[in-house]
Amino acid sequence: MGFDCINKGKSKTERWKGRIKSLYKNANFYEFRIESRSSIHVMVGKNSCGGFACMPDFGAGCHIADFRDEFWNREKLVQVLG
Repeated sequence: MGFDCINKGKSKTERWKGRIKSLYKNANFYEFRIESRSSIHVMVGKNSCGGFACMPDFGAGCHIADFRDEFWNREKLVQVLG
């Protein structure tokens, strides 16, 4: 599955292609690889505390809200990824 990436800087806007590769559905979570300029292994799913996202390549993970709550989830992911 392909998608467009956009980085709006102060002086210019960069655009490039990305894709989701190797998508696996497990019992309580999804596992996939995002590839663009580099790549990252991602796992998202639900557990007894709610939702979670984990990026083991970066040593990062966090609880997330409902999957449709883009604002909250983005804030949490930015905190752990920097």
